[in-house]
Amino acid sequence: MDKNSYGVDFTIRNNPPSLKHIFGTDWMGRDMLTRTIKGLSTSLIIGVVASLVSCVFAVIIGSACAIFGKKIDKFFLWLIDLFQGMPHLILLVLISILTGKGTMGILVGVALTHWTTLSRIIRAEILSIKGEPYIVIAKKLGTSNVKIASKHILPHIIPQFIVGVVLLFPHAILHEAGITFLGFGLPPEEPAIGVILSESMRYITSGYWWLAFFPGLALMLMVFAFDAIGHNLEKIINPNTGQE
Repeated sequence: MDKNSYGVDFTIRNNPPSLKHIFGTDWMGRDMLTRTIKGLSTSLIIGVVASLVSCVFAVIIGSACAIFGKKIDKFFLWLIDLFQGMPHLILLVLISILTGKGTMGILVGVALTHWTTLSRIIRAEILSIKGEPYIVIAKKLGTSNVKIASKHILPHIIPQFIVGVVLLFPHAILHEAGITFLGFGLPPEEPAIGVILSESMRYITSGYWWLAFFPGLALMLMVFAFDAIGHNLEKIINPNTGQE
């Protein structure tokens, strides 16, 4: 990627799409294609990290619900209901503010608000496995809980974890862009899609439609692509949905 294409050049500011600048230029003369690619790469990194952290958290909570008795199960189910009952975006914004905004604020916010659904799935999966005859026989034969968990339960959880990460990723990047757009996420100097879209709102009424159209379109295409990958992966891994 040409470094000069991201440089400031006020002589070509707010130029419409052309062969030289496919996505046009912004109010500082920067190439919008370059800015969009950089913004998507930022969203990609944040989305992957936040999804992984959230899914690890979901596996821990879901496993605790299924393994450590009724009291723990009731507590975490209450906690899941509490998080699911809160307005999602407002909770994200509050967590981002409390953790200092920026990249860390978004990572913590997304990780702490997207684990609930997968936790329920993991819990149900482990509970169904615990009642299987081979698990009961293994316990009667004196097999340790660690060995049962590693050999019989973990292989069933890993596919759910992989699918959960892929399906959670689109939500993570959309929420990153959303709270950044509202001013509670990444700082303005970061090359993020949310920052680009927020800046473009000042110029849309002046007819500079490409400042928002192309970055928004690129974001939606990436979201739809990963969402489709996640659903197809779920059909392959999960035999129940694979029959649909």
